[in-house]
Amino acid sequence: MDVSGTNSANENIGSAAVIKASARQLLMKLGAGGLSLEAAARESGLPVRDVEAVFPHRDDLLTALVIDAYDESGAAMEQADRDARDANAPAGARLLAVARALRQWSFDNPADFTLIYGSPVPDYHAPQDTVPPASRTPAVLAGIVRAALEAGELTPPRRAVPGPPLLRPEAVELFGGVPEAPFSDIIERGIVLWSSLIGLLVFQVFSRTHDSVRDEAAFFDFAIAVAAEGIGLEVPLGETTD
Repeated sequence: MDVSGTNSANENIGSAAVIKASARQLLMKLGAGGLSLEAAARESGLPVRDVEAVFPHRDDLLTALVIDAYDESGAAMEQADRDARDANAPAGARLLAVARALRQWSFDNPADFTLIYGSPVPDYHAPQDTVPPASRTPAVLAGIVRAALEAGELTPPRRAVPGPPLLRPEAVELFGGVPEAPFSDIIERGIVLWSSLIGLLVFQVFSRTHDSVRDEAAFFDFAIAVAAEGIGLEVPLGETTD
């Protein structure tokens, strides 16, 4: 039996893992702008040609790191949501659980967080391959909001988003369709919640709130509860976060 192809594939997988681990070290030291195949080769101790055999261009390596970051952060949120659902938690508690999970992942992996949510990398344009992994975070949030809507856990908004719908078809598909009034703008409100979550994490990971609040973990929970009010969802507070 010829296993040469299998061995080669396994070697490539092993090399990819070593190269990506070295590249993450470079992200922490130099940022994404300092990443190159030559630098990854030096950091990993591999010849440049071996790195190029797995990742022919710098952008291929960056894309692999971006996909891993989105997948790992999305998986952390999905696991937190499964645990919350297994505990029969209401939607507000599920939202808080997944937000905390993303916060923990962000603090545990600041370089990866910066890669996907920080400043754009010069001369890098993320390919379509990154879209499904990037969609995992909003998909978790959308699932929680949809469950809250179906369970009658949402309070109708005091005012609707004015004018025609502001959504792209992809957003409607992700949520599973536009609900009837008075929740017909819930997807737009969910996008506000999503952007509030990421913006809050940017502030905390990059130490923008440490000189303003005494307890950043408690403030994070409070901010999520405030943001959730925009979709009519009550988030329970008062539980320990660390």
